Amino acid sequence: MAESSKFKRIVLKLSGEALAGDDGFGINPVVIKDIASQVSEAQKLGVEMAIIVGGGNIWRGKIGSDLGMDRGTADYMGMLATVMNSLALQDSLEQLGHETRVLTSIEMKQVAEPYIRRRAIRHLEKGRVVIFAAGIGNPYFSTDTTAALRAAEIEADVILMGKNNVDGVYSADPKTDSSAVKYDELTYIEMLQENLQVMDATASSFCMDNDIPLMVFSITEEGNIKRAVSGETIGTTITK
Repeated sequence: MAESSKFKRIVLKLSGEALAGDDGFGINPVVIKDIASQVSEAQKLGVEMAIIVGGGNIWRGKIGSDLGMDRGTADYMGMLATVMNSLALQDSLEQLGHETRVLTSIEMKQVAEPYIRRRAIRHLEKGRVVIFAAGIGNPYFSTDTTAALRAAEIEADVILMGKNNVDGVYSADPKTDSSAVKYDELTYIEMLQENLQVMDATASSFCMDNDIPLMVFSITEEGNIKRAVSGETIGTTITK
């Protein structure tokens, strides 16, 4: 029997650092091609896929703010970093033969389409991979919050959060605490109460209020995006 997706429509959230690989900064072409290949294999299962990429591999608004920059300016720079990452991912996906559209919350018609909810849904229905860039277009909001908001807007079944340095949610940092315990399942209330910092509190509360499940898993293990899409139990699942 042919493999199929457990979900009709998903939002895949990737950190900017996931595109840097071991370099820690910038866009690693080998890594981004590997991620695009994983996305390609997952989409073949028939899932409608939207992607949101952070910009931390290029710029973090909070760091700029902490160093004395105007927070709004620093955050807008971070939004532009997500556009660069989105265009790089779009290019890799199109080289694999996938129609891909980048939709930005900040208008820049020469490089991407403006975000319009109905247009995004129509692209997904036509089988295109949609990449949401430039956050929600406002400072002070993270790409975690963008993922939560866009998932609600397009009525996604789940947010898949791919991490490049951990294979799920732990009670503490497993790199520094040998007693850290991995969770298979959590509720949003437990995640907030224990301050596990999987995603920021705004995004977590939004997902909880709108009953959007979240699956946290390792992006570096080959085939994990496909496994997550097909419904395999990997990483940590967080629900209302």
